[in-house]
Amino acid sequence: MPVELRPWRPEDAPHLRRARATSPDLATQLGAVDLSTDEACSEFIAGHLGLSTTATHHAIVSDGVVVGNVGLTHIDRRHDTAWVSYWLSAAARGRGLAAPAAATVARWAFRDLDLYRLELGHRLNNPASCRVATAAGFVPEGVERAKLRYGDERFDVETHARLRTDVPPALEKLSFTPPVPALSG
Repeated sequence: MPVELRPWRPEDAPHLRRARATSPDLATQLGAVDLSTDEACSEFIAGHLGLSTTATHHAIVSDGVVVGNVGLTHIDRRHDTAWVSYWLSAAARGRGLAAPAAATVARWAFRDLDLYRLELGHRLNNPASCRVATAAGFVPEGVERAKLRYGDERFDVETHARLRTDVPPALEKLSFTPPVPALSG
């Protein structure tokens, strides 16, 4: 099963539409945006999953099908930090894809973007995301009470971080195509 990380492309729209349609819980990750058509997905890819000065997103591709995303957002050059996020379609979960994807992007962020600290957070009621974070080398740092609100419900979030000086996890690195033009430190 060849797995690669690469920039999102407009032709990934059907994969994004299918992932969102078959994974209702992705609404919390992707927001209340309409992703019901290929055209809407293509616009979302261009407007939200492309390269910017403060964010970069990478499609997780398994056997030629986009099954998820790992991103760096809130890239802060003053402090050399960024926020890591990831998601997988329901069909791709449990296959061990998210942790190596997060670890691969972290390695790139430290080496090529010259970032020093990467942070991520997960709802306490999402133990699978905690396992991904820990396997990708992110150390738990604490709980932020009632940080996220989805609808009328608030969720506590456990924050994790990984420093450039931390020992990297022993995970297989995925094939990685950086965005062009590449972000640099």
